[in-house]
Amino acid sequence: MAAAFASERLFRLDGQRPDVFAELSGFFRTADAWVRTHANYSHHRARLLAALDLSAETARDEFARRAATLGAADIEQRAAEHGAIAVRVRTEGEWADSPQGKAAASGPLVAIEPRGDRGEVRSPGAATRPLPLRGVRVLDLTRVIAGPVATRALALLGADVLRVDPPRLPEIGWQFLDTCQGKRSTVVDLRTDLPVLRELISNADIIISGYRPGSLERLGVRPGEIRPGIVHGRVSAWGESGPWGDRRGFDSIVQAASGISLIEGTQQNSHDQLPVGALPVQALDHASGYLLAAGALDALRDARADSQGRDVRVALARTGSWLLRAPGRTPDHPPAPAPAAGYAVTHGAVTTAAPALAEYSDHPWPAPDYGSGTAEWEVRPDGS
Repeated sequence: MAAAFASERLFRLDGQRPDVFAELSGFFRTADAWVRTHANYSHHRARLLAALDLSAETARDEFARRAATLGAADIEQRAAEHGAIAVRVRTEGEWADSPQGKAAASGPLVAIEPRGDRGEVRSPGAATRPLPLRGVRVLDLTRVIAGPVATRALALLGADVLRVDPPRLPEIGWQFLDTCQGKRSTVVDLRTDLPVLRELISNADIIISGYRPGSLERLGVRPGEIRPGIVHGRVSAWGESGPWGDRRGFDSIVQAASGISLIEGTQQNSHDQLPVGALPVQALDHASGYLLAAGALDALRDARADSQGRDVRVALARTGSWLLRAPGRTPDHPPAPAPAAGYAVTHGAVTTAAPALAEYSDHPWPAPDYGSGTAEWEVRPDGS
């Protein structure tokens, strides 16, 4: 499990480590504090530069100089207004006392709520150990880490997982290779091919989505109406309530906003001896992913009993709050060592972490070529 959480430290492509963070992703000193930004995707980079009135060709040094002239709260607000991703680095206490911090700390770690729709919940067919989900169809509408980790876990257990990406915004290559094992991959433009998406949902058992809260509904897509009885798992950065409920975010950003970065800045995980740092792994992403997978399984079990659809929700900020409240915090801990190479698996030019469950020595198959599959389900073991 520890190696799976640190998968980016084990990943190799042609023997090379990935560049986990892009040039404009990281900590920047402001006129009064610190901010952390995320610009790994080109569209997020463009929005971040626009938020600070900078040109598209701006390099890190020039960006840093501009950030140093602005207040951290100002940068955070500008980013939010432009759909970019940047937060003021907060203390643990500041976050706990803030409206969003309070919202993130409330409610269950994994929220499972029945919906009003009811429908036939199909049996998976020939489901046996070690593939108890054989015959279960999972539609994967997630990106980056948390959501793909959840669906990768379901694929490990035998589910037919079909990952759908937008053709205009391709996934970061190494992240796809690191999280798409055991799945199939296709591309669908949700703006123009909604009938294709609806058809996929109508024959799915579980849908896992990572879009911001309300995004699918704004497209007119309500999974429970299309497929009554379906389990809909959702992962978000900040949760679906509070003033930041509709904002974008990633693990590193939630760490910075919630106080984790300042806590780690006092440890040896700090960045270049700065007062800010990060956990040695993207723990909020990985933990949220496995929690979402477990919640989806619980919901599927219950849906089979009463034919009632269910929503399952996790949020990186809620997972972070749970982590911050956990007992046994160790001050002044040494740097976390990298996982041993024995916990990795290699297929051709790609090396990834082995599955988190020790019962499985490898994933069902390596990540396929991006977008190489068709937008349709495989025939179930029972022929349906």
